[in-house]
Amino acid sequence: MRPVILVHGIWNTAAIFRPLKIHLENAGWPTYTFSMRPNNGDAPIEALAQQVNQFVNITIGPQQPYHLIGFSMGGLISRYYLQKLGGLARVHKFIAICAPHAGTVLAFGSNRCGVRQMRPNSPFIRSLNQDAHQLEHIEVSSLWTASDLFILPPWSAKRKVGAHQRLNIPSHNRMIRDRAGLEAIAQILNQT
Repeated sequence: MRPVILVHGIWNTAAIFRPLKIHLENAGWPTYTFSMRPNNGDAPIEALAQQVNQFVNITIGPQQPYHLIGFSMGGLISRYYLQKLGGLARVHKFIAICAPHAGTVLAFGSNRCGVRQMRPNSPFIRSLNQDAHQLEHIEVSSLWTASDLFILPPWSAKRKVGAHQRLNIPSHNRMIRDRAGLEAIAQILNQT
């Protein structure tokens, strides 16, 4: 099985993925997590994507294909890595979970650089979505919930590229620890 790299979101660390990591490892997927710094929105998303690039190259080497899962802001970090830093050459499947692909109005509540980038119609969001067609070269899935209070409106987590699935999970963070979320993620990884 291909390795799986998990990329967390703002205010999170690798610890948020504990239930998902255990679930995937029990199913046989070699799963890797790491904590990006700073995780509070002070760093631009581009700098965090560089951390993903470094982690991948150190952890699984420069040639090994793998799957990438980005949660929340981690979905945008992962997309920047894929679209701008060459990740498309190695990633087989990309799963974005509650990622603000079209931004979130909640980002207007902070002036931190990384948070500003998540505002709807921000220069960062516009740039990322202008060449989103690049994602057509890999398998892309977006998982989202209508009960998300962090990604507002919740449907901005739907991507026009690839498949998207709405899960009836009652909150943002529960998407990566609720049984329905864990099974949906594993099912996407198991699809040939």
